[in-house]
Amino acid sequence: MKPRSSRGPRRWGPERWLAPETAGASSHAWPRWIFLRGLGLIFFSAFLSLLFQINGLIGPRGLLPARNYLRAVAAHFGPSRFWLAPTLLWLGNGHAALQALAWAGLAASALLTLNRWPRAAVAAAEVLYLSFVAAARDFSNYQSDGMLLAAGLIALFLAPGGRRPGLGREEPPTPASVFLLQWLWFRIYFESGLAKWLGGDPEWRHLTALDQYYQNNPLPTWIGYFCQHLPHGFQAAMALATLVLELGLAWLLFTTRRLRLGLFVVSTVFQVGLALTANYAFINWIMLALGVLLLDDGWIEGMRERWRRRRRGATAAAAGEDGPAGAPAMAAAAAAAAPQPMPPPDARRGAGAQPSHGRGRRWLEGITLGWVLYATLALLLWMPWPRLPLPTAPVAALAPFRVANQYGLFARMTRSQYEIEFQGSRDGKHWTAYPFRFKPQRRRQAPGIYAPYQPRFDWNLWFAARGPWQQTPWVVRCEAELLRGDGAVLSLFAGNPFGQRPPRYARAVLWRYRFTSLATLRRTGRWWRRRYVGLYAPELQRLPGGKLAVAAWP
Repeated sequence: MKPRSSRGPRRWGPERWLAPETAGASSHAWPRWIFLRGLGLIFFSAFLSLLFQINGLIGPRGLLPARNYLRAVAAHFGPSRFWLAPTLLWLGNGHAALQALAWAGLAASALLTLNRWPRAAVAAAEVLYLSFVAAARDFSNYQSDGMLLAAGLIALFLAPGGRRPGLGREEPPTPASVFLLQWLWFRIYFESGLAKWLGGDPEWRHLTALDQYYQNNPLPTWIGYFCQHLPHGFQAAMALATLVLELGLAWLLFTTRRLRLGLFVVSTVFQVGLALTANYAFINWIMLALGVLLLDDGWIEGMRERWRRRRRGATAAAAGEDGPAGAPAMAAAAAAAAPQPMPPPDARRGAGAQPSHGRGRRWLEGITLGWVLYATLALLLWMPWPRLPLPTAPVAALAPFRVANQYGLFARMTRSQYEIEFQGSRDGKHWTAYPFRFKPQRRRQAPGIYAPYQPRFDWNLWFAARGPWQQTPWVVRCEAELLRGDGAVLSLFAGNPFGQRPPRYARAVLWRYRFTSLATLRRTGRWWRRRYVGLYAPELQRLPGGKLAVAAWP
């Protein structure tokens, strides 16, 4: 009879997925550490952008006041409002409350980045960010917000407990939490590929999707400007590579370790390229952070050991002139730099740390992650088979929390770049534009790189320009607030050309933008050429009594 393995009884089913990983080459202590630091930085960038925008967006005098929205939800839904709109802004939604939300989010994100109370920090960041998303309506209707909230919820079970857990060796991650984050990474790629193929956009089928892509996204970059001028063959090859990665290579996640490492390299290069050629807030950075979980401790420790050897070799070469006298010091340095053997998990726990994967937490993790897994699997299956008879109640119940989402990045390509510009006038004849902070506006203004910072006002104007003004009534509200000289809305712009005396007239006009040629850029310094299209929304006039009236219709 063969002796029983020293590893103990083998676990099956949920017990195996919810038990902590066993330390070894295939464990994820290092990838978890890197991912959580990246997640903290992404949360920090999100709250930093809110700090300067939140009052102008959803404040009491903002474009879409959260106060008005929550009152309407309370009137229509009664007690169920807390589930349908899960936000701390029920407790207060004035200027001070919104600023407190942003500052508290920054503090939680900083703690997560610095690896201080990581589990509590990610929980706080998740709740605070959900509080904004649940009340911001148009200004949080982005796939990136759903990605961040989904990653944050699963990271709550991934993160180690304690005040300063370091690498968290005493509390390894569970296979379930690691897999759900890998599953999120896979779905973003694969569902985006499915949306491109099933959506029927001829741009993707004919591999012309990138021919005008770089100039027609919400916030182009100067690197994208130069990529726009590359030949069609390059653009077609990149479009094909995108489809191959999303529909084919992403499946390598479920194969061997070596193929996953290759997939990590390919997807990292892909995301860096996207981040440099367009400002998509923190979408690319979430994908980069999630991609780290394709790695394992064995690969990262191997890279660290190779780096140590190179350092020791460089030190030995530099100290070679000292002769034998330097040998003892070199030997001591090498011994100090060598990786120390890792004590077995039981020995580490016996030193005073107790594992916190108790029965109650395992049940909570199993129910939550199982619920998310079912909802996300159903959403994926409904893309090719929308009539598949699966229960919808669990999916609908999770919808307000934005943690189970369908993704379809670039499913339909934008074929032209229309931009809204706000203008004011004292006489109704001579108009002055309000300067934007990030949007294309001046023809000699080079496109910048701002991501992961997300200027939500600038972003939403790009989407608004693609539909009638009736679908985005906050554009008319913006005109009204400019006539009143409201500071909250003015803070969304780069400046106020009218000083302390607001204009008598305000309007939103539409321009069409295109990149100039390389020859034009060299000759004139102009990055953009633009053509006036016309009035986008009703032009407003401030009457002597302070009331507002429509001066012209589009």
